[in-house]
Amino acid sequence: MYRKSLTVLLATGMVLSSGTALAQPNGNGAPNAQSSTAFDNKVIKKISADNMYNTIAYLSEEPRAAGTEGEIRAVKYIESQFKSLGFETKIQPFPIYDTVQTVKVKIGDSDLGGTPRAFSGSISGKVTAELVYVGKAKPEEIGDNVSGKIALIERGDINFVDKVQNVLNKGAVGVLMYNNSPSGNNFGQVSAGQNIPAVAITQAQGLELVEQLKTKPITTTLEVGKVERIEKTSYNVIASLKPKPNKDNGQIITVGAHHDSVPGGPGANDDASGVSAVLELARILAKTPIDTEIRFMTFGAEERGLVGSSFYANSLPKSDVDRMVAHFQMDMIGGRDAGADNPAGGLIMYTIDGKKNLVTDLGSSAGARTMDVAIPFGQLGRSDHQPFHELGIPSALFIHSPVEPWYHQPTDTLDKISKEKLQQATEIIGASVYQIARPETPALKNARVAPVTVDYDFENRPVD
Repeated sequence: MYRKSLTVLLATGMVLSSGTALAQPNGNGAPNAQSSTAFDNKVIKKISADNMYNTIAYLSEEPRAAGTEGEIRAVKYIESQFKSLGFETKIQPFPIYDTVQTVKVKIGDSDLGGTPRAFSGSISGKVTAELVYVGKAKPEEIGDNVSGKIALIERGDINFVDKVQNVLNKGAVGVLMYNNSPSGNNFGQVSAGQNIPAVAITQAQGLELVEQLKTKPITTTLEVGKVERIEKTSYNVIASLKPKPNKDNGQIITVGAHHDSVPGGPGANDDASGVSAVLELARILAKTPIDTEIRFMTFGAEERGLVGSSFYANSLPKSDVDRMVAHFQMDMIGGRDAGADNPAGGLIMYTIDGKKNLVTDLGSSAGARTMDVAIPFGQLGRSDHQPFHELGIPSALFIHSPVEPWYHQPTDTLDKISKEKLQQATEIIGASVYQIARPETPALKNARVAPVTVDYDFENRPVD
């Protein structure tokens, strides 16, 4: 574990920083409950875990896989909630693709068995080569023994496209990826130009191959037949809360979650919990004075590889991107059994580059005020904060980590949700968002509740 601390500045009407977090001082400069109340209660006292629980109950009645009737039902519900608050609301459709193709995997002369599945976007073709295990395909794991070989990769930690690119850069001629949970092999995506066969198999199959490779070399054949592509539609829901024109400072904050679930999974925690917090904060902030535009959004097709959030980010005009100052992503913030024995129920903020930014500064500060815990940060992609980071917008994922055993399972159900965790996470994010959006921000440094710095740590904590 190591610590990074930089300087926090208050300027131009908001916090512009990368470094230590902000808490509230008492007369001696230390955080106290009285100043916390003065600073945060306009938002946090109004947060209702019961409201969020009821939202999760509705959304998790059936799976919400992208492109299904279950997703459409969720989208209509979310849209109706935003419209009832008087927000400018937009449903943004975008294409997703299912593929039908023949996929065969041979280990030596024997079929692997089961139903291997080609990644979305995988080229058709046949390749035979030695199989080499490269862990999760992080650059430091791959080594120089991949050229001309098929890479056996474990799912997790970084996104599919980056995994494929990392081994492609080292000369791999194929990818065989196994799941990091027992939930089948319906996953995987490659990007344009990644022209090697890429196939997904089950966790059990992958682990068996890892064991075999410890004792002998394995020649493997990947055969991906001609792809028949079927277009479907998924959706983003975007709602904008704008300040009065004479109060508008021109900045934009975005607050997001993904509404789709894995196929066959009710997705109570993943990520109906995040959606419930988006809607709850929208309800509260709709009646709270602000000087900053707040965009609340739920994304489709996150489980297919951040497709919806990437579509949204790519659709943004540069004038909007230039005004965006922070993105808060909530993914799995209510899991009763997540977080192990880590403080604050295991709540952590993940950034793409493993560096502090404005969002983590505000989040850890809010945790120090509302929970007496400086929330740590770590490094992880795999959620919808990534496209915002790639646009240069300070972004972080809020999640309880490590995730629960029910992750991506049919057992991710309402009874596994903790109202206490929902309440705590939403209070922290709500207080953080409001610190930027509150009209008093420019004069805050002169107020009795002016922020002081609080250290918070980096944790190298795996999410699963």
